[in-house]
Amino acid sequence: MDSRHAKAFGDDIRQQETWVAPTLLARDNGGCSFEEAAGTNGHIGYLTIPWATGALSPLSTIDGQHRILGVHLGIKGLGDEITKIDREIGRTTRKDTLATLENTRQKLRVQLDRLESESIGVDIDVEPSTVLARQMFVDVADNAKGISSALRARFDSSKVANRILDRVVNHALLTGKVDLEQDRMTRKNPNLMGAEHVADLTRGVAVGVAGRIGKQRERELADESLVELVHGFLDCLTDGFKDLGAVAEGTLTPLDLRSQSLLGHVGMLRVLAGVHHTLIEEHEANDEEVTTFFTALDPHMNAPVSATSIWRGTEASADFEVNAFSPVMRTQNLAHLVRVISGWYRTRPSGL
Repeated sequence: MDSRHAKAFGDDIRQQETWVAPTLLARDNGGCSFEEAAGTNGHIGYLTIPWATGALSPLSTIDGQHRILGVHLGIKGLGDEITKIDREIGRTTRKDTLATLENTRQKLRVQLDRLESESIGVDIDVEPSTVLARQMFVDVADNAKGISSALRARFDSSKVANRILDRVVNHALLTGKVDLEQDRMTRKNPNLMGAEHVADLTRGVAVGVAGRIGKQRERELADESLVELVHGFLDCLTDGFKDLGAVAEGTLTPLDLRSQSLLGHVGMLRVLAGVHHTLIEEHEANDEEVTTFFTALDPHMNAPVSATSIWRGTEASADFEVNAFSPVMRTQNLAHLVRVISGWYRTRPSGL
């Protein structure tokens, strides 16, 4: 069992009051008994689960172990935090500190009371055979299909980069050119990128190509401000790079772009999102100045990368292979390339 996955579930249900989780699946080995309620045709009744000290429960979990552990860890964690604050309250003599501690304790107590009063459904399958019970477990594990990154980007409103997706894709560069189902861009995919890639660009613009939007940052980022920031970046792309401007206008297809330019591949677009972030945050540039810089980069976006290109003749060579259509996609390479290109803003290499 992945304890980090379980803890993440526990943390989510602590913070999200409107959380939803599928039912658990348990196996009854035949030791439980069901008493039908009168007049319900067996649909409603009372389930008795025998229990004695030291005895094993007749119920065992087939699916939902992480949810069970996550709930346990969430409730235990809240209890531990409240106990710790109680000790601090008992030691403090400062009124302002006491007020802060009591306020924090109250918030934690509300979370704990909510978790202790909520529930998850359970489906119970009566299966006395141990062999068949093991097969049930294997079947569930084999047939489980996780949600794709594209669908998560569309539907997970707990993350700001996902929540604003519908508004971000209204930009001319992206309208009608984002695959909302697939995570990977194949050569024949007519779209410019997938939904998860849009979320990647959003994060890159907000916190850099290797940055993460943590819980504190999530609370600080205003949706509308972030939409405006990302649209500003997309404007820089379409105004600074002729091919992306043509894609936005509909005179060049993403398929044709992908066959001739680094800009048709999400790796390069993520790097440019990181460059935009760096120039805005560290160099105090504005979008007009970023666009001018992108215009200087435009002649060097041809693909595949040649041995004599700026990408192979500078410190960027570690991030591109000869004949590549995209930079090396490891995060450390993308971050290094952002630093290299951002450095060119002040000190340009020969040929730029």
